[in-house]
Amino acid sequence: MNAVEIADKSAKLTVREVAIDGGVAAPAVRFYETHGVVTALRTVGPQRRFEECAGCRIKVAKLAQRVGLTVREIAEIFADLPSHPNPQDWNRVADVLIKEAETRTSELRAQIDEMRAGARLCEVFASINEQK
Repeated sequence: MNAVEIADKSAKLTVREVAIDGGVAAPAVRFYETHGVVTALRTVGPQRRFEECAGCRIKVAKLAQRVGLTVREIAEIFADLPSHPNPQDWNRVADVLIKEAETRTSELRAQIDEMRAGARLCEVFASINEQK
C-alpha cells in the first residue's frame, strides 16, 4: 500500500485510539484491518489513520463473533457499509446478526434436545455436520 497524505480529515484516529474505543488491544486493531473489518489510510510516516467509526465497527465485529460468525463473514457483511454508516445501515447489520443468532440458537436447541433424548454424542455430532 502506498503512503498517502491524508486529505480526508475524518481519518484521524491512531491505532491506539481505535483500540481504546473498540475495547481491544492494538494488535487486534491491526488484525481487524488485515481482515477487512476496518480500513486505514497511511500517512507519509507511514502511520495508520482510521475514521471515527472504526471503534464502533470493532465493537460490532466482536458482537458478531459472539454470535458465531467468522472474521471473514463479518468483513463480507461490512463490505456493503458506507465509510460513515448511518443508523439504517447499522440496522441492516443488526438484522443479519439477529437472523444468524436465531438460526444458530435453533440449531443448538435441537442438538440439546437430541442429547436429552438419549442420542449418542457421536450421532449428535454427525447431525451437526449434515446441517452444514
